[in-house]
Amino acid sequence: MQVYPAIDIRGGRCVRLSQGRDDARTDYFDDPVEPAVRFARDGAEWIHVVDLDGAFGGEALNLSTLRRIASLGPKVQFGGGMRSVAAAEAAFAAGAERVVIGTRAATDPAFLREMAKAHGPRLAVGIDAKDGLVAVKGWTAVTALRATDFAREAGELGVSTVIYTDIATDGMLTGPNWRALEEVLAACPCGVIASGGVSCAEDVARLSALARKRPNLVGAIVGKAIYEGRCDVPGLLKAAKAG
Repeated sequence: MQVYPAIDIRGGRCVRLSQGRDDARTDYFDDPVEPAVRFARDGAEWIHVVDLDGAFGGEALNLSTLRRIASLGPKVQFGGGMRSVAAAEAAFAAGAERVVIGTRAATDPAFLREMAKAHGPRLAVGIDAKDGLVAVKGWTAVTALRATDFAREAGELGVSTVIYTDIATDGMLTGPNWRALEEVLAACPCGVIASGGVSCAEDVARLSALARKRPNLVGAIVGKAIYEGRCDVPGLLKAAKAG
C-alpha cells in the first residue's frame, strides 16, 4: 500500500484545513516546496498536492509550485481546479504524474467519460463525501449523488484510481471513517486511496491490514498528522509494509 504525504496550497502557502473549511485553516510553511523536500529526503515515492486556490476558485493557480515539487523526484498526484481537459493537460505538462478531477467529474458524466478515455491510467477521481453524499466546489456544495454510486461509475468507465475522502474526519486526527471506507471499497471496481482522518502510523498499519482483505485499497493520504508531529514519513512507510 502506497503512502501519500500531502501538501495543500492556499495563497502560496502550505496549509491544512479542518473538514475542508477555509475558515479553519492552519498555515505550516511559507513555501510548499519545503515540506516536499523533506518528504523526498525521507523516502516518499509519491506526494499528493492539492491546489486549494483552484479547488475553491475553479482554476489551478499553483502550477509553478507543482513544477518545482515535481522536479524533486517523487511522483506527484495533483488536484484542485481540474475542471477541463486543458487544465489537466497543463498539470501533466507541469510535471504531475496523476491528475485528480472532482467537481466537474461529479456533475458532468460526459467530461468524466472523456477524461477516462484520454487519461484513464493517469487519472484519479476525487470523491469527497459528507454523510455518504458527494460534495463539490471545494466541499462547499453537497450533491444528491451517493459516494458509492459515483465510485462504481468511475471504475466502470475505466478510471484507475479513486481517492475517497470523508469530510467529517478530514483534518480532525480522529482516524478514518472505517465503515464508509469499507462501503466504497466494496462498491468500487478500481483502486481506492483512503484520505481523511489518519492520525498516526497505527492508522496506516490498520489500513494496510485492511488492504490484505480488500486488495483495491491501494494507498493512504496523510497530511495534518505529519505536520503536527504525530508521525513521520519513514514511520508511515514502515507501517504500510507491516500492516
